[in-house]
Amino acid sequence: MTNARPVVHGATVDDQTRCIHYRTELDVVAIRFACCDRYYPCHACHAEAETHPARQWPRDAGGEHAILCGVCRTELTIDAYRATDVCPACGAAFNPGCRLHAHLYFED
Repeated sequence: MTNARPVVHGATVDDQTRCIHYRTELDVVAIRFACCDRYYPCHACHAEAETHPARQWPRDAGGEHAILCGVCRTELTIDAYRATDVCPACGAAFNPGCRLHAHLYFED
């Protein structure tokens, strides 16, 4: 983790990482993609902006800080994110429906 505020790429619609694809009150996370080391709000934003296919984080990467809370800008490890539905730093609720897309970001 660095002190610099991570940049979120893609078609964001606000400063809490919501995008044109997912913009409910609970859609406040961005994922640092393993393939390009860039934060995007979702898989569709990555697909629209990059020329390479998305690559999943490997199973053993659970300690990687790869999830950004859009509310407080805390970077969470993959394991910490997958174990909760709220940001451990600020308490912001995360969209539980994101679990349906976990296979796009993380190896099982």
